Amino acid sequence: MRITGGDFGGRTLSFPSGSKERPTSDFLRETLFNLLGSLTGKTFLDLFAGSGSVGLEAASRGAREVCLIEKNKKLVKVINKNIQTCSLEQKFRVIGADVEIGLREFAKKNYQADVVFADPPYNRNLVGVTLKSLGKYRVLTKGGVIVIQHSTKENYSDFLTENICQVQQRKYGENVLTFFKGEWK
Repeated sequence: MRITGGDFGGRTLSFPSGSKERPTSDFLRETLFNLLGSLTGKTFLDLFAGSGSVGLEAASRGAREVCLIEKNKKLVKVINKNIQTCSLEQKFRVIGADVEIGLREFAKKNYQADVVFADPPYNRNLVGVTLKSLGKYRVLTKGGVIVIQHSTKENYSDFLTENICQVQQRKYGENVLTFFKGEWK
């Protein structure tokens, strides 16, 4: 697994061998960031961060600040190792907690992100739960974007509200990148 572009493009990242987690592939990460465009000066929030590869990619491509939320303690250690490998400690905040708890902590500190990315475990009905939590804590800046990577089998339509609406979807085999806008009143 490697960073695909930006200042640290080509840098190899650690991932625990034998892990049950599914890291976002290099192809999907590169596709995601090509679709997002410039991240220069933006804040980036990665939910279900895994090894931190998506957040590190965001930092490599110019994100000003990156926050990662991951509850698996072994993966939090891997995230911190990968951040140190790239000497990016100043840009990162790592929250070792469940996404709901992490979002609550993020919101309590009045943090907001320009881009929120989530890659929840597939086929566990977590896409809708994630959208609901994002609507509850309102951590997205005005004009920001939410991107959720999920399987083609996920159904989340019941969780779309007047505050969160789908704007784009791209399918790559069994993987889907769905883009949402959030508007808070």
